[in-house]
Amino acid sequence: MTTRYQSTAQHLLDKAREALAQGDLLQASEKGWGAAAQITKAVGQSRGWPHTSHRLLFETMQRLVDETGDRTIRQLFMSGHGLHINFYEQTFGADLVAG
Repeated sequence: MTTRYQSTAQHLLDKAREALAQGDLLQASEKGWGAAAQITKAVGQSRGWPHTSHRLLFETMQRLVDETGDRTIRQLFMSGHGLHINFYEQTFGADLVAG
């Protein structure tokens, strides 16, 4: 079963790719972060973990890393968070936004 968070994550990822293709790095960045946040919320929801703030998203990510031992999850989440920062600072070129 696909959750609302999973559907929203996929929608935002699609929009991020569209924005990137159009050269809109600002929107590509924010949509990329949104997708990362939404899929993290999906994980939190599936495990019954609170996930309703930025702080809780970071805690959800860390709990998942601790549970699985997969530190790549942290790296990917932090890449998404970097996109969120880029939305405000606009310092990334297209290569960094594209990942």
